[in-house]
Formats: sequence, structure tokens, C-alpha cells
Amino acid sequence: MAVAPPPDPRQPGAGRSADAASVPADALGRLAAWFGVDADWERLPAGHQAFRRDLVLGAVFAAFAALSIELGHSMGIFEDVDMPMWLVFVLGVASTVPLAWRRRYPLISLVLVYAAWFGLGLTIPAVTMLLPMQIMYFVAMFTAVAWARDRRAMIIVVSACTLVMVGWVVWMFAVQQGIEAILDEFPTRADWPGQLEPYLANAIYQVIMNLAFFGGAVAAGQAQWNAARRRELLAEQAVTIERQAAALTDQAVVTERVRIARELHDVVAHHVSVIGIQAAAARRVLDRDPGLAAEALVTIERESREGVAQMRNLVGTLRSVPDGGAPAGADAASRAPEPGLADLPALAAADHDGLDTTFRQVEEPPGAARDVPDPMGLSLYRTAQEAMANVRKHSTARSATVTLRVVRGPEALVDERFAHGFAEVEVLDDGRPRHGTSGSGLGQLGIRERVSTHRGVVEIGPRATGGYRVRVRLPLPAPDGAVPSARPAARSEVAG
Repeated sequence: MAVAPPPDPRQPGAGRSADAASVPADALGRLAAWFGVDADWERLPAGHQAFRRDLVLGAVFAAFAALSIELGHSMGIFEDVDMPMWLVFVLGVASTVPLAWRRRYPLISLVLVYAAWFGLGLTIPAVTMLLPMQIMYFVAMFTAVAWARDRRAMIIVVSACTLVMVGWVVWMFAVQQGIEAILDEFPTRADWPGQLEPYLANAIYQVIMNLAFFGGAVAAGQAQWNAARRRELLAEQAVTIERQAAALTDQAVVTERVRIARELHDVVAHHVSVIGIQAAAARRVLDRDPGLAAEALVTIERESREGVAQMRNLVGTLRSVPDGGAPAGADAASRAPEPGLADLPALAAADHDGLDTTFRQVEEPPGAARDVPDPMGLSLYRTAQEAMANVRKHSTARSATVTLRVVRGPEALVDERFAHGFAEVEVLDDGRPRHGTSGSGLGQLGIRERVSTHRGVVEIGPRATGGYRVRVRLPLPAPDGAVPSARPAARSEVAG
């Protein structure tokens, strides 16, 4: 199949047809969007109260129509009407009845009102010129545009009514009734008061006035429809935002409760487990070796004091005010900093009931541990603390090793999550699980929760070569001044 070549942009008129076609399409699209043709939203009256107000409005218009007809009759504007005045009253008042359900059936109300106008215009034109009737025609058009549920049907009905009424106005006022009188008064060009023919000027004036009349009703009605739609959308967004805010608040409360529970477990379990073990040892050797019992009691005393001090620190942290201060009456211990990586050597060197412990620290480059954020350091410390407590309570191990690794540079590029390096703590022991000492599992759950908070990885379980391993690796943040694209490039060179 032959394909026509694209138009040469150097040729005159090349591309004009497409541009000319797109401009009307864009204009029609914007107009359709403004009228809400494809909108899936419907404007509905607010219950029966709105319908009762429409009934009242219809009654008010009926009363004003009757009054205006009587005033017009008294002024003699119905002298040329060939029908009894009671019928004029009935027809004029009946034409206002459709306004009683203007918002329940807006398009039907518009059609009936304008059909009555058309009928009265052919038989009693003076009635349609009364001010209450003119206001009624405006209200009917305005209501149809502002409350129609089917926007496509609204455009069709409103356009049809407008065209019919404009044509009728031109015919009645500019042609049928005015042309003979105008020609009799201004028979020649020399008699024209202005530059246009008098009857042509009259026709143009009537068209402009009625277009302004109908256009104003349509524009006002559509503006109200768009405003109502925006208000409802904003109200729905406000409800959604409020619901999301409540959900976020609940989530924050749950997260904080989990954090508090994790901190309490990590702080209390370590010291209470030591106290329990030392109390049992003291009870066993109290009669045989009072010296060993005294050492156990000293350990209990030390652990209890340290536990109370850390509890005060935790409570002080939880009760701190938003500006970082502490409430009145808080002592210095409650404002002490939380433990971190610098406290790991002391944790490993503490008395662990005869457990031989070793601490190792690996940094690449040297001093990299100083760049570890405090929250991450606290999580690593709590992990080591919980792992050591589990070794004492649930293992037959005789020795354990606590290793801290902080690595930046190409050596850390073992995973995309650690593109900027990692901080890792590992606790290894050489024992086996002790029967009858299974715990609640909250300690390991707390470790996994901490790791999840920092988007790290965790490994907990027995080793193939014997013993048990707890290893947590957390990704370090990007260093100041780092170039984001430098890490993946270095990784690709290493991998290649």
C-alpha cells in the first residue's frame, strides 16, 4: 500500500490543516470540560427541604404573575387581547407552575416554562414582557444548567430552547411587529437617524439583548454547578485527609508502643536475667561457700542499680518535651545519653557469669565508626545486649565473641542496600541450646523490628560448624558531599 510522504515544512501552507483542525478540537474539549460533559459527578438537592423551597418559590412567582397581570390590565396593556381577562390570569399564573419542581426535574421544568412562553408569545405577547415573567424565564434557564444531572441532555435542551426563543424574538419584534411601523416612519435613506437601517438595528439589538439574557443565565448556572462540584470534591478530600491523618496517628501510636515495649524488654531483660542467675547461684552455695554467695550478691546489687539507672534514662527519654528538654524534677541520670557503639567494649567486658567474652572492632577506613548515627548505634548495642543475655540464659556456651564492623568503600558493595557502607554487629558463641530454657521470643522479635526500622538484614540461628550466631547489618547513610552515581559505577567495575 502506498504511503503518502509527509508534507514539506518549507512549502507554503504545510501543516496548516492539522493546526487548524486542532484549534477547534481543543476549544470544544475545553468547553465540554467546563460544562462537565464527561464528569461522573451529579449534583443532587439536599433532601426534601430543597423541594419545599421550590414549592414556595413557585407560589411566590404565581402571586407576582397575578399581581403584574392585574397592574398591566389597569394600565391598559391588554386592551387588544381578544380573550377574557380571567383566561389571561389563568394562563399567566399556570406558566409559573413548573418552577415548583425546578430542582427535582430541572430540564422538564425548563421545557415547560419555555413552551408556555412560546404559547403566550403567540397569543398574549404582553404577558411575556412583564418583569416577573422575565425573571422566571431567567431562573428556569439558570436552574436547568445548574442542576441538570445529565450534562449532555442539558446542552441539547438548553441549546434548543435558546435557538427557538432567539428566532421567535427576532421574528416577533424585529420583523412581524416592527418592520411595517419602521418603514412607515423612515421610508427613505435620508430619513434614517443613524448609519444602519432602523429595522436592521432593531433586529440586531433584540438579538444582542436576548443572547446576553440567555448567555447570562447559562454562565451563571454553569458557574454554580462548577462551584458546587469543587466544594464537594474539597469536602471529600478533607474527609480523606482526616481519615488518613487518623490512620497515621494510630500507626504512630502503635509504632511508639512497640518501640517502648522493645526498649523495656532490652533494658530490663538483660539485668533481670543476670539477677536471676546470680540469685540462683547464691542460693546453691550459700551454706558451702559464703564467699561465692557474697560475690553473687554483689553482682545482683550492681545489676539492679544499673537496671534502675537505665530505666530512669528510658523514662526520661520518653517524657522529654518536644524541644529536647526534660520535665521539671528530672535528675541527671534521666537525661544521660542512650548507649551506643562506644559502650560495646564495656558490654563485652562485663561479668557474664564466667562466660569468656571477646570484643573485636573492624573499621574500614579507620574511624568509620564515628559516622554511624546515634539511633543506629543504639540498635546495634541493644542487639548485642539481647544476644549476650540469650547466651547466658539459653546456651551451654563457654565463650562468645562480639564483633563490630563498620565499612565504607568498595568493600561494602555486596548489596545495593549497602551502597554507602554498612555497620554490623555479630555475636558468636560455641554452645548448644540448653533444654528447658526456651524464652518468649520477644527478644529476637525486637531485634528484627529494629533491623526493619533501619532497612537492614538480620541473621539469627545455629552455625553449621557449631554454636549460635546473631548478626545484624544496617546500611549507612550517604556521606556528606557524596556523588550518587559514583557507587554504582564502582560496583560495576568490581563485578566486571
